[in-house]
Amino acid sequence: MSDQNRQNPKDTITDNIKDGAGAVFHATHKALEATENAAMGAVDTTSKALKNVTGNNDRNE
Repeated sequence: MSDQNRQNPKDTITDNIKDGAGAVFHATHKALEATENAAMGAVDTTSKALKNVTGNNDRNE
C-alpha cells in the first residue's frame, strides 16, 4: 500500500469527531422537533377546549 492510500491518523480522528458531532446535532434536532410537535398539539387541544367552553357558555346565556 502506498503512502497516498493511507489516511492520516489526525484526519481519521477529525472525521470521527465530526461524525460524532453531526450525530449529536441530528439527535438533538429530532428531539427538539418532537418537543415542538407535542407543544403545538397541547396548544391545539387547549384551543379546542376553550372554544368548546366558550361555545357552551354562549349557548347557556
